[in-house]
Amino acid sequence: MSLHELSLAQLRADLDAKKVSARELVTYFLQRIKSLDSDLNSFITVVDEAMVLTEAEAADRRIAAGQADVLTGIPYAHKDIFCTAGVRTTCASRMLENFIAPYDATVHEKLKASGAVMLGKTNMDEFAMGSSNENSYFGAVKNPWDRKAVPGGSSGGSAAAVAARLVPVATGTDTGGSIRQPAAYCGITGIKPTYGRVSRYGMIAYASSLDQGGVLAVSAEDCALMLQVMAGFDPRDSTSVEREVPNYAASLNEDIRGLKIGVPKQWFAEGLDPAVAEVVQAAFKEYEALGATLVEVDLPNTQLAIPSYYVIASAEASSNLSRFDGVRFGYRCEAPKDLIDLYTRSRGEGFGEEVKRRILIGTYVLSEGYYDAYYLKAQRIRRLIAEDFKQAFTQCDVLMGPVTPTTAFDIGSKSDDPVQMYLEDIYTISINLAGLPGMSVPAGFVNGRPVGLQIVGRHFDEAKLLNVAHRFQLATDWHRQMPESYQ
Repeated sequence: MSLHELSLAQLRADLDAKKVSARELVTYFLQRIKSLDSDLNSFITVVDEAMVLTEAEAADRRIAAGQADVLTGIPYAHKDIFCTAGVRTTCASRMLENFIAPYDATVHEKLKASGAVMLGKTNMDEFAMGSSNENSYFGAVKNPWDRKAVPGGSSGGSAAAVAARLVPVATGTDTGGSIRQPAAYCGITGIKPTYGRVSRYGMIAYASSLDQGGVLAVSAEDCALMLQVMAGFDPRDSTSVEREVPNYAASLNEDIRGLKIGVPKQWFAEGLDPAVAEVVQAAFKEYEALGATLVEVDLPNTQLAIPSYYVIASAEASSNLSRFDGVRFGYRCEAPKDLIDLYTRSRGEGFGEEVKRRILIGTYVLSEGYYDAYYLKAQRIRRLIAEDFKQAFTQCDVLMGPVTPTTAFDIGSKSDDPVQMYLEDIYTISINLAGLPGMSVPAGFVNGRPVGLQIVGRHFDEAKLLNVAHRFQLATDWHRQMPESYQ
């Protein structure tokens, strides 16, 4: 097998057995990026080869000394939202096109300390605002399974890079489905942990009460190994939860006989493509064969998730993005006439259309006279949605259903209709509003485009999700499928 066909776990074993060196591994994947990414546009920045090889050689010395960590020598990519000292962090925006952070995000610190080797920063929707990866200043990303299709967003660059096996694993962030949706569209595995499980320090904020870092990889096992390093308490992040991180890999093979799977009836209502529903139902049958049972559950406020999410997320975006004013850092307009001109032109020229749309919505719902009618009401709905999940979990161990109502849509087909674009997140958004962990697992194809199965758990139950996903992947091979052009 070629190196790109091996899982993270297999690469770890080969590194430890000295079958391959970290230097050989990173050189191999750098070459794949250089030769194959021009068609995908999944990377914004590829790290200088000399820097990468220096880190790979340091990893080889650790391995030789018997001091290797689980990720030592493993190449990976960062979504271009994590600050990395010495390597630019753009958030796919003109506003930060040339920004080089003076510090590392906590996630990057942890991955560096483990000996993982960053090969580059992946493309994304600008400031993580989008569901298709078309809202990037650096151009749209294409889906490796069908380059006419979107890869999903906002972590579409990471998803496309992993699906094409340009890297074994990549980071992502999920505010309303931005790990799970691109994972589903690109036929890979993605996990969004519980809110507070992975530090947000150095992760450029879109909506602070919803953003959460996570992993995109080929398999649940690979997600477990990566998340093990990324997770944990960070005193620099006020939203980080001080709670012990279990050994995710240790429980992957636990028997799931007797598992109760909750199936929300609202996730199989009008709007779901019947062909996607058929693939998800086939996945349910696999779980029943493994000894699980299905229970119908009710999430009555599901239809309110999208309007409440876009009020809350846009309000927080309006506040978070106010720092980009053309004064302190980031894009500055040419020859401003005065301070007001500096502010207005820098922001008008530096932000893309979708970002400006959400800032305007957010500023409106926070303004005097509208705060109670919109923002406060949205927060009340958020509480109702969280209660719906709490009640559902009294009847089951995990929830399952589709990740998206359709497979990946064609590039440009929804660009002129933001509402239709927002509806792609109907099944994922409520999980962020409740702060729950969620996964997307490859479950099949419709007309050659992948379908994802969504698995949702109780707070801090990532180990259970990974176990449930891994058992499914032992029984199926959907996650091993590769786009023909990248085999």
